[in-house]
Amino acid sequence: VQLQASGGGLVQPGGSLRLSCVGTGLLLDYYSVAWFRQAPGKEREGVSCIPNNSGGLTYHADSVKGRFTVSRADAKNTVFLQMNSLKAEDTAVYYCAADSRLISSAGWREYEYDYWGQGTLVTVSS
Repeated sequence: VQLQASGGGLVQPGGSLRLSCVGTGLLLDYYSVAWFRQAPGKEREGVSCIPNNSGGLTYHADSVKGRFTVSRADAKNTVFLQMNSLKAEDTAVYYCAADSRLISSAGWREYEYDYWGQGTLVTVSS
């Protein structure tokens, strides 16, 4: 079982990036998937979550609401994080994680996630 996060890079403030989380050995549509990030010198924090039993509802940290969206592409066994209007403070390593429990609301407790991707670096700078 493996999660592969990709799509990071260098982008100017105000720009956009789309991160991908691809599952191997598990069907992501059965899992709640969240994106976390860790900025230099800071603790890892939850960013966006798409539960597996929320009727399509998604959840976002206050710092990214209105700018980030999370979605599934079940046919590709992939979860995307679309990041728009990026700011310098969005600079971090972004991780995706999958939780096998049936969840209908946001989950930000890292220990509840069964599988983690390796992280992809997003740098927002001019």
